[in-house]
Amino acid sequence: MTNWIELLSEFKKRQQPVAFVTVTKCYGSTPCVVGSRMIITNNQELYGTIGGGKLEFLATKEAMTALNENRIIESNYTLGPEFEQCCGGKVEFMIEPMNQSPNLFLFGAGHIGVEIAKLLIGTPFNVTLIDSRTDWFSNLELDSRISTCQVSETDFKTFADAVMWGENCYVLVLTHNHAIDFDIISMALLKDTKFLGLIGSKTKKVRFNNMLIKDMNIPDGMTHVVCPIGLDIGGDTPKEIAISVVAQLLQVHYKLKQKS
Repeated sequence: MTNWIELLSEFKKRQQPVAFVTVTKCYGSTPCVVGSRMIITNNQELYGTIGGGKLEFLATKEAMTALNENRIIESNYTLGPEFEQCCGGKVEFMIEPMNQSPNLFLFGAGHIGVEIAKLLIGTPFNVTLIDSRTDWFSNLELDSRISTCQVSETDFKTFADAVMWGENCYVLVLTHNHAIDFDIISMALLKDTKFLGLIGSKTKKVRFNNMLIKDMNIPDGMTHVVCPIGLDIGGDTPKEIAISVVAQLLQVHYKLKQKS
């Protein structure tokens, strides 16, 4: 018997989205029993079984919808001739998307960074505030739901190790030092992220773009970096900027498009 808890824990550790299929009811003759389970990854790899054949093919198709739309799906099928089976029974199952929570790794625990982290409490985002300044977090009062990470400015590898890269990974760069900003952007462009944003002006974006192309041999430059960050809602206080950035992050997460 597959140890589902250990397997799901392993996928969670890797931050890989999966759909967990559980058979909830069986009527008549069926190729599975109540409690049969199967994990379907976002790459359509299957672990376990709910009976094989067309039933699993359709479950896989619905699992992709559950992952893409991040919602639970309940389905039922009668195993008649169209399934090329003569069971005649009926199967009901539930598909639960897992490991879909967006993870924000925010470099720079300054006024704007802290405001962003506070505003994201109660949203789907898991937030990690990252800073390289010595004992910086000892002077901050943060909600326990906000994770913190002290990294070493002398060992830049710690910056990369602080992030769980992947398709649920959002990175914001708002540090106190433009040189560190550039190094983080250069590093992040070589990793997998859902969203990569940099605080700064259009001038900063042009400067970084030229440096990425000429000095770092990254031909796309800043093409895949959002800069400046935040929706154009007006206001320039740290809280107002934070509100505009949080709105943008939620917009990306919920796949909404800003009306022009």
